[in-house]
Amino acid sequence: MVIRIAAVGDVHLDEDVVGRFRPALEELPECADVLLLAGDLTRHGTEAEARCVAEEFGGLAVPVVTVLGNHDHQCDQVPQVVKVLEDAGITVLEGNGVVLDCAGGRLGIAGVKGFGGGFAGRCASDFGEPEMKAFVRTTNESAEALGTALRSLDCDMLVALTHYSPVPDTLAGEPLEIYPFLGSYQLGQAIDSAPTALALHGHAHAGTERGTTPGGVRVRNVAHPVIKQAYSVFHVGDQLDTDQVSPIGQSGSQRSWS
Repeated sequence: MVIRIAAVGDVHLDEDVVGRFRPALEELPECADVLLLAGDLTRHGTEAEARCVAEEFGGLAVPVVTVLGNHDHQCDQVPQVVKVLEDAGITVLEGNGVVLDCAGGRLGIAGVKGFGGGFAGRCASDFGEPEMKAFVRTTNESAEALGTALRSLDCDMLVALTHYSPVPDTLAGEPLEIYPFLGSYQLGQAIDSAPTALALHGHAHAGTERGTTPGGVRVRNVAHPVIKQAYSVFHVGDQLDTDQVSPIGQSGSQRSWS
């Protein structure tokens, strides 16, 4: 039993970029059962940019599931952005999940944007000024929502989808000083609280593709500047260590990762 998951994040679409991904997206049914988008779909989070995302990623032959990223919040038009995406048939997750019936079984996807905070030994703490307490509270609430959603899904295979990173491994290449703004260990703890098969995130443009949670869940940074392809394809099930990619504009093209 194998479920094929295509994923990409940080596509930052506006009217100047529409059409760039579509040729490869049309080939998705040949290599994937679902497409997951790891946030930062737009440049500034406007309703107009959301319509560009809907044009690019809507109406595909496979289900599309997304979380939003920090860029998608910039213009405070989140309700409008979500409505445009959902009207295009794209499922938007934030602290909840969805179960899809795929050829290889029932795939559960739990998603949150996530938030910063840092990682073990170098993280923000819930102490001091109200502003710092609010920052850490946001991190904790997001992670708790992810964990609850993961544990609630009745499925054969379970995937966590976030924008911010749950581990420092996939941030390697970014300046150490900004790690606290790229992810948090609480997201990793949430992922490890359920039998998660795969965790996908974006946000870290200069980061690294591969990482692992303390509990052994494989984590993949699918930010477009990192994978440099239209999407990566992951197999969950009997071939848990199989990752593949599909280049932009090369119909039906795939190659194995090592």
